[in-house]
Amino acid sequence: MININDLKYDNGLIAAIAQDNETKEVLMCAFMNREALQRTIDTKIAHYWSRSRQSLWKKGESSGHIQKIIDIRIDCDMDAVLLLVEQTGGACHTGFRSCFYRNIEGEEIGEKIFDPDKVY
Repeated sequence: MININDLKYDNGLIAAIAQDNETKEVLMCAFMNREALQRTIDTKIAHYWSRSRQSLWKKGESSGHIQKIIDIRIDCDMDAVLLLVEQTGGACHTGFRSCFYRNIEGEEIGEKIFDPDKVY
């Protein structure tokens, strides 16, 4: 097993890409610190580090749109993690299934699946 302390963190953070285990759709890119990665490993639910709030957060803790961990992969340079997940609901806080819902021209090409203003 890879020791998470051996990963290459940049200012204490490592890039974390969430990908749907079934469809292989890239859902989001976020950051983890060691604690978020350890909680993810321990609970099998994705946890991230919020750079804006400067705090740990469990994906879906308020919306219910959790990411159940199927597998965690480490890239060759050990400076990024890939989370293969079973996504419940949408991954993006804007209401889209994926954070990658628009192309370079700004067209919305993704599927909006929930109202982000609704309290769940």
